[in-house]
Amino acid sequence: MARIALEHDRTWFVRLVEWGSRKKYGKVPDPGKMALHNRRVLTTMLLTEGSAARWNTVDPVLKALAVMVVSARIGCSWCMDFGYWEFHHQGLAPAKLRDVPGWRGSDVYTDLERAVMDYAEAMTATPPEVTDEQVERLRRDLTDEQLVELTAMISLENYRSRFNAALGLTSQGFKDHCELRPA
Repeated sequence: MARIALEHDRTWFVRLVEWGSRKKYGKVPDPGKMALHNRRVLTTMLLTEGSAARWNTVDPVLKALAVMVVSARIGCSWCMDFGYWEFHHQGLAPAKLRDVPGWRGSDVYTDLERAVMDYAEAMTATPPEVTDEQVERLRRDLTDEQLVELTAMISLENYRSRFNAALGLTSQGFKDHCELRPA
């Protein structure tokens, strides 16, 4: 249950944000409804997300798995739901998405994907538990530029997941629109 009301007065600004969200996502994501309570926070969130969407040195699959591991580790059901929907539409294998919560016991991931997921979990721990060995493992396959981008993406997802979980946001039903259906 959301800890702050998701409803707002129907100002022109609220209507504009809702219109843009419905056009892009088919509905208004609850984190956006939360952020509408503070325009400066909303503006910063939108600018940050817009900038991060243009980061492109890291394989999208690696970034997606890192994001999903952070969401699972923090326990943000909203982020897991939305992440599944978003990454499904980007073409990530459904089995990889489904296995994220138990990734250590799954055989669907490559060695590099496992190293990225291990790093994401270590970064998400409080305090962070990143080791020199984890970073050196990633540097065998990633450039410094890519490692910085991956680290920033994991940090950004920590921000998102902690924001959403703290304010009580739960699954909004995005995943329901992309499950594989039997033929």
